[in-house]
Amino acid sequence: MSRSIGRRIEFEVAGRVVGPALAAFERAKKLARRRGPGRPGKKSSPFGPPLEATRKLKELMTTHYLAGRYADGAVPVAWVTSGFPVEILRPLGYHAVYPENHAALCSVQRVVPELSDAVEKEGYARDLCSYARTDLGSVLTGKTPVGRLPKPDLLCCCTNICQTVLYWYRALAAHFGVPLFVLDTPYVYGQAPGHHRTYVRAQLEELVGIAERVAGKRVEPDELEAVVRVARDGTRLWGECLAQSRARPAPWTGFDGFFHIAPIVTLRGTEACNAYYRMLRDELAHRVARGVGGIRDERHRLLWDNLPVWFDVRGMSTLLAERGFNFVCTSYTNAWAEAGSRIDPADPIGSAVLAYTHIILNQDLPNRLDILRRLSRDYSVDGAVLHSDRSCKPYSIGQIDLKQRLARELDIKVLVLEADHGDPRAYSVEQGEGRLTAFMESFA
Repeated sequence: MSRSIGRRIEFEVAGRVVGPALAAFERAKKLARRRGPGRPGKKSSPFGPPLEATRKLKELMTTHYLAGRYADGAVPVAWVTSGFPVEILRPLGYHAVYPENHAALCSVQRVVPELSDAVEKEGYARDLCSYARTDLGSVLTGKTPVGRLPKPDLLCCCTNICQTVLYWYRALAAHFGVPLFVLDTPYVYGQAPGHHRTYVRAQLEELVGIAERVAGKRVEPDELEAVVRVARDGTRLWGECLAQSRARPAPWTGFDGFFHIAPIVTLRGTEACNAYYRMLRDELAHRVARGVGGIRDERHRLLWDNLPVWFDVRGMSTLLAERGFNFVCTSYTNAWAEAGSRIDPADPIGSAVLAYTHIILNQDLPNRLDILRRLSRDYSVDGAVLHSDRSCKPYSIGQIDLKQRLARELDIKVLVLEADHGDPRAYSVEQGEGRLTAFMESFA
């Protein structure tokens, strides 16, 4: 596939020059505001000092989305689901777009209702996942807080997170008129049997050929091995960042982790991702050594299950931090560290079969319970909040049983909180805060 030289230059300049320059400009503006006179009567924050690495995170993601505006026509572009083996695409030069990550950003920016309204008028039900509605709404209207998403050359979805992605990506394929590759991963009870692994491996080998044809080049084995090694190291580094919260006080919050997860999702398999997590890990370790906490007065340590309530992360975390409660671990952020433990550069395809088949949402409820038990013990929690997510039914199923088992076996307090990860129309802040407040009062 021929690519415009001028477009490639725009893509490279946006990613290497303009993105970092814009991030530096934003940092300078914020620093100037901090040096200005403080607001009288401003309430002191219940949080510890902000992480310095957050500035680099913003630069990294700003650069990624800015470069993406110029990616189509410059490099091959793939839109992929979060649980897809992107390592196979990296050696071919694909720019990867993650609609789920983009939808989370839209939720934080509170544009989900507008985008959802647009697709609901076209006949899509409000009961659909808010990620899907947000993404389809953005495609339909052209509206996005990142300026522009590049048109895909290839769509790649994997059923290891849910079946919604299959129909979601079929709708995208019909809209864009580009090839769709579906990686079908059978649901796993215990460990995937041999015929499951054979079935998934055959699909991955087919993916290599399709991705090569679209990109117009071949995958070199040594380049694939190098990318897989980088991806494995990245997931290990992310796991080391999370593990810092085993300390008392935890040096950051689980809600912080929801934002800092962005590179391991969007940039997995790149050196920029790994460099970022080395920086973050070292800063967290330094905070642990000095006894600096993510909140100023950590009295209770909690586990969070499921995706966050993106549009109310700050309000929810503040409500908890003011009373000394900190989410020190979450099953969602942990999943990105666990999946990578199976990646092996010596066997890129075979290890991808294991890694992407044994995703938390593609395994049975006993496995979920084992993970929550282990996290609760490893991070010394005395309570848990299980987010019953209206938009993610596969992640929410079985939570009543999980609540009862965790409370009985670990003698911890557990709350099931009904909300939505993306759409504020499906969540009552007042009711949610009331339930969280009552939950915290039960610890007295």
